[in-house]
Formats: sequence, structure tokens, C-alpha cells
Amino acid sequence: MRIHHLNCGTMRPYGGRLVSGSGPLLATAEMICHCLLIEAGHGLVLVDSGYGTDDVRNPDASLTRSFRRLARPVLAESETALRQVEKLGFHAEDVRDIVLTHLDLDHGGGLRDFPNARVHVMRGELEAARAARTSRERTRYPMAQWAHGPQWVTHDPQGDEWFGFAAVRELPGVAADIRLVPLIGHTVGHTGVAVRDGGGWLLHAGDAYFHHDEMDAVAPGCPPGLRYMQARMETARGLRLANQERLRELVREHGDQITIFSAHDPVELRALQRHRADV
Repeated sequence: MRIHHLNCGTMRPYGGRLVSGSGPLLATAEMICHCLLIEAGHGLVLVDSGYGTDDVRNPDASLTRSFRRLARPVLAESETALRQVEKLGFHAEDVRDIVLTHLDLDHGGGLRDFPNARVHVMRGELEAARAARTSRERTRYPMAQWAHGPQWVTHDPQGDEWFGFAAVRELPGVAADIRLVPLIGHTVGHTGVAVRDGGGWLLHAGDAYFHHDEMDAVAPGCPPGLRYMQARMETARGLRLANQERLRELVREHGDQITIFSAHDPVELRALQRHRADV
């Protein structure tokens, strides 16, 4: 089973080291949308989908101007999951399953590019997206990204365990060892996605944290701009912070078996891409 680490959406917010943690204060920072493309036995599995081609071509329909002013997404069609799948020699129809950490606009934008795929999401997350009422909620969950009627496969937290995490859910019908590891706090149905990688595991932690320094098992830290951004977007602060600590425990106790990464950290993405190139 081959796993590709893709950037499906570069963002360049203002803030310099207040966001990136290094560099000049007045520079633009860099954030990315880290997705996985898994060559499984039954076809391709995509973990998160970043921005889609419709977001690039008609951003007004799904990405509010206020969001674009804040995040400053590059919106390059070459970065969409669809174009990267095609560059690898596959077709949209080869993507059989999409597994979402959550439905925020920078994670579910590519759904429309793979209309035949089953879309796996936690039930509580889909319900929250469908029930969005306030302007802030509608910005977070733009219905245009899934108005085509995806083949939803909803999941509830189960009683399985995975390295001390409870309520872990395996994905039946997917020809790869993939598990949903609930990490609620950023959104009401946020989940990590664990993928067996040879003798070890990858854990896509989504937006459970934003910066690699947050996973420092001894002295965790976070640039103030990202700390503010996480607090502004959280739905359950206590759960979010508790899950971050549980992830650090995972690093301390099982760092030799599990590689954890977040959705938006370019340092983690590049390190994993270099590692893949060396394998």
C-alpha cells in the first residue's frame, strides 16, 4: 500500500512569525492543507480533500470574502486533489472513499471533484454542518461544497481502543487499515484518522492542533497567531485542550510507532514528503 502526502491548498495569511513561529513579523506566513492519498486494494482513499476545482474557479460561491482576506488562500488548480490524482496517473473515478477529519471549508472543498466516492464522516459533524444557522457557521460549512449530494457514510464513536484512545471506529468496506480516532473540540464531530503504514501508523490529527511545536512532549508551544485562531474556531475548549494533551502523551509513549501530523503545518508535510522520497 502506497501513501502520498499532498498539499491541497496553500494559504498565506499575514502575521509572519506570529503564525509560522519564525521569520520577520511583517512577512506573510504559510499554511497548507495536508491530505493523504492512499493506494488501497480496492482503489484510492483520500483523507481530507482540501480546496476543490470549484473553489478555485468560483470562490465566491463557497469561500466568503472575509475568509479569503484572513486566510489568503492561493487557490491554484494544480494543488487540488483532483489534479494531483490525475498527475499520478489516476482518474477521479479511482477515488472510491474520502475520509474527512471534519467538514470545514478547507477540508471538504474537493468533494465535488469525486462525486462517485463514498464520503466517511462522523455523524455529529454532518449533523452540525447541515444545521448551520449563524453566519459564522455557514462560513465554516458552505453547503455549496456538498450540494451535489455526496454518498455519505456516517459513523458514530465505537468502543474499540487504539493506543489508549477509546471509541475508535474501523472503516468497514475499505481495503486499508484505517480508523477514526475521535478528537472533538475544534468542531463537534472532529476526528483524527489513523492509517497503518507498514509496521507503524500515521495519525492525521486534522485541526486538533496547528503547529508542530504543540506536539513537543517536554515544552509544547504555539505561535500566538495560531493560538488565537484555534481558540476562535473551537466548539469545546476543554475537550480540545485535553485531546492535545492526549496526543502529546501518544508522542511520549508511542512516538516510535506513530507519526502524528496536523492538517496545516508545512514543516510536518515537507518532512513526511522527504521521508517518502527516501523510502
